[in-house]
Amino acid sequence: MKPFTYERANTPAQAAAAVAAKPGAKFVAGGTNLLDLMKLQIETPAHLVDVNGLGLDRIEPTAQGGLRIGALVRNADLAADARVRREYGVLSRALVAGASGQLRNMATTAGNLLQRTRCPYFYDTNMPCNKRVPGSGCSALGGYNRQHAIVGGSDACIATHPSDMAVALRALDATVETVRADGAARVIPIADFHRLPGNTPHIDSNLQPGELITSVTLPAPVGGTQLYHKVRDRASYAFALVSVAAIVQRDGTGRVALGGVAHKPWRVEAAEAEMPRGARAVTERLLAGAHPTHDNAFKLPLAERTLASVLNQARS
Repeated sequence: MKPFTYERANTPAQAAAAVAAKPGAKFVAGGTNLLDLMKLQIETPAHLVDVNGLGLDRIEPTAQGGLRIGALVRNADLAADARVRREYGVLSRALVAGASGQLRNMATTAGNLLQRTRCPYFYDTNMPCNKRVPGSGCSALGGYNRQHAIVGGSDACIATHPSDMAVALRALDATVETVRADGAARVIPIADFHRLPGNTPHIDSNLQPGELITSVTLPAPVGGTQLYHKVRDRASYAFALVSVAAIVQRDGTGRVALGGVAHKPWRVEAAEAEMPRGARAVTERLLAGAHPTHDNAFKLPLAERTLASVLNQARS
């Protein structure tokens, strides 16, 4: 690791101001992604601001009938919460599908949203990567790209977002609450939180410099059968080739979001009107305009078949 300085923040506003004041500063909580990237010198923050003492580790009901999940709630605690398991089953299932038990005990809600891609070229500092070094090129475009994006990519980047939790949150229409460096609060719909790569793939989210996530809010429960299915190369501790978060109502309507196919959790609300017609009709609209490579074209039929399996399970 490169040398860095360290401080503990006492309030969210203080933490946001501290990071905004020092170029290259980062927040640190569970550290399950950031510390690995620091060891590899992919991330080289000059200053770390520890936010573990801010009291953002509670799950509380909202006046609107939903739940407010503190930014520091650990993934294991969130997955095990009785209210989440009962009313937001797709989220609990997605969390359990991610990482390992040890990592879920440390990883936080905010950190899960902000984790960086697992593209092997991003992790290999000997290879060009626009996400790691803007303007250096994208090795994945001409390389082995079996795990990469089939939709929403660009000539600068075809990396995928690794989070399972974020896919479920997209299906649930969650919102992200933040505090900025000036102390002002902001609410960001999860649909607007993550970015597609475009010409700036090194910018993963629409957070401003120094902006700190304080909580994620779930709206009132929508009911239905809620499922999360993840297809991966091994049974555990592997990132999704394709994942499906689905909420299916009794009349066949519902919501669908995909993971493993894009730079952000992928949901196209217009495609959900096709759910009563079946998986093929949904995926045709959901993945319209897809640009798979030779190595990952299998993700198109895999997404359809995974969704078909989920819909059959929900209706059985």
